[in-house]
This record gives sequence, structure tokens and C-alpha cells, in this order.
Amino acid sequence: MKDLSIYIHIPFCIQKCYYCDFTSFSNMNDKIPKYMNSLKAELNLYKEKLTDSTIRTIFIGGGTPSVIDGKYIYDLLGHIYNNLKIAKDLEVTIEVNPGTLDREKVKIYKEAGINRVSMGVQSFNNELLKSIGRIHKADHVYESYRLLREEKFENINMDLMSGLPGQTLEDVLSSVKEAVDLGVEHISHYSLILEEGTHLYNQYKKGKLNLPEEDEERLMYHRATDYLIKKGYNHYEISNYALPGFECGHNLVYWDLMPYLGLGLGSHSYMDNKRFYNTSNMLDYIEKVEKKFLPIEGEEEINLSSAIEEFCLLGIRKINGIDKGQFKMRFNVEIENIYGDIINKHIKNGLIIDNGKAIKLTRKGLDLSNLVEVDFLK
Repeated sequence: MKDLSIYIHIPFCIQKCYYCDFTSFSNMNDKIPKYMNSLKAELNLYKEKLTDSTIRTIFIGGGTPSVIDGKYIYDLLGHIYNNLKIAKDLEVTIEVNPGTLDREKVKIYKEAGINRVSMGVQSFNNELLKSIGRIHKADHVYESYRLLREEKFENINMDLMSGLPGQTLEDVLSSVKEAVDLGVEHISHYSLILEEGTHLYNQYKKGKLNLPEEDEERLMYHRATDYLIKKGYNHYEISNYALPGFECGHNLVYWDLMPYLGLGLGSHSYMDNKRFYNTSNMLDYIEKVEKKFLPIEGEEEINLSSAIEEFCLLGIRKINGIDKGQFKMRFNVEIENIYGDIINKHIKNGLIIDNGKAIKLTRKGLDLSNLVEVDFLK
């Protein structure tokens, strides 16, 4: 049996955040029933192909999956369990936003087999939250967190952001400390990226954003990292930290370049040496699936050279780096035979180290990882 992971995209949300460029809609709630049925229908189109696969992780992302009725999530996961082979230690994650949960919904998640919850907190500063288009306040975080703990959820992630307009170092550290004090098992701490077409990007182009200077933003990252490590969190990927044993299995699938299937609008998949993605048009997606056509909009073959590049690009993001033994086992060649000059170059400039077992970023390299990544594109 082959291991496989599944990503499920729920594109509905209450309001689109000012930094978000994901496929999401705040004005299509009337499409929820038909869309959720389409997800099951899309899965059915893959059923025969997945007979020799064991599902190891499921990740329900968005949009905001927690804005829809819990019965849809329960029904969809039940359909997966009934039609595919499921690993005994299956990890099932759902993304939620504070303020969109109630006790009934949380109970349904538990009954549906969800055992990991990722909460989009971003900050505990209400003014900052408002400035980036978040509709919740800090009080909603505490209430949602309490509900999850009372229903015995024991693996909770909080997403936090730095580099936000008007944000200070003190604010970043305050939010990180608040999450740690609450006792979350996992923290994802991302820097703001201004994506073209978003509200914040447009404000930036007009000169209306008061963003932290680059040096200050990097200080936010390192001070937060140092604090989390001090508190016992394993820094296992550039932006991710976990208490021992709580690393996100689904994300590791991506970073280790393992196969996964994406269901729903705009979802990406990596299977059988192909990378392919679905349409992002709601009506097109529903129509194709109803007619029993896969809603794939584009695909590319991943040849040996591309697979090597991707393995390195994703692997260097992990704090443990690119495992040289895994590289040799997977591609039947020593990594130095392909990237020897590049490795030596970045060892000399202090961006990476080679400890004999792995190639990994230094502390300086964490700030300049893009310079390393671009050199792995041969």
C-alpha cells in the first residue's frame, strides 16, 4: 500500500482578509450544499485509482471551513472513511477562525474524527486584527480555545503573523507569549507577504502602509524563535514550531515531497510524478464534477531534474535540512555530484552548513533562504 494525504478546500468565508489571495468567497453561501456534494463526487472519480493507497493525513483548509455547518464536514469525512483505506494513526486537521465555533460544531468535529485544529489567530492585538481585515477579537480566541479544550482536543495550532502594518516587536512577542501561556501544541509564525491583488498590496502601492523595516521584521522573527525554543518548542521548519511529537504530519508531506491529492476549488495535487491543479471557478467546478469529469485546469510532468529541484527547495526549509541519505536513496546520486559548487558557495558565505548527514540553513541563512533556494533551480 502507498501512503497518500488529502487536502480539501472549503472556499467560503465571512469576509476576505486584506492579505489573503487564496481562492475564497464571502458571497457564495448559497452554493455550500452543492459544493459539498461536489467534493464527494470528485473523490468518487479518484476512488478506483486510490485502491492501493492508505490515507495518512487529511487537511481541511480554506477559506474558513468553520463557517459552514458542521454536518457538512461530518458527512464529507464519513464519505472518505467509507470509501478509502484509512491509517490507524490518521491525522485530520481543520482550519478554524475564532468566533466561528460553537459547542455543537466542536462536538461534531470530534465525532467526525478530527484530531487537530489550526486556529487563525494572527495577533492578540484587536487594533492590528482590524487593520488586516480580521473579523474576530482576542476574546473570541480565548472562547474558541476554551470550547476546543473542553471537548478534549489535544492538538491545537495557532497561526500568528509578524511584519504587519504598525506592528511592533513588543506586540509580536506579546502574542507569541500569549499562545504559549495558553498551552498550544503547535505555532505557525508567518511573516506578512504582500500578494498582488490583495487590499494590503494595493495600499502598499499607494504608499499608505506603515510596514516595519526589514531589520525590525527579522528581529521579530528571531526573538520569537528564541523564545519558543526556550519554552520547549521544536523549530522544525522556517515558520513552524511544535512541542515534541506534535509536528504537523500533513505539512511534512509537502516538505518531504510525498504524494497528496487536492479536492475542491483551486486545489493542487502531486501524484504519479505529476503536479496538477483544479479550476478556481465555482460554476465550472460544480458543472464538471456533475458530468463526472475531473475539474483539472492544468498539469505538469515532474521529471527527475524537477523532482530533485523540488526536493531541495522544500527540504532546505526544514530546520533539519536536506537529508543527504534520503537524497541518495531517492535519486541514486550523491547531492554533491549535482550541487557541490552551490553547497560550497553557501558554506563560504555562511548561509548553510554541511554536518555530514544534512545540508541545512544557518541562522543567517534563515533570513536569506531565498538566495539559497534560487540556486537549487538548475
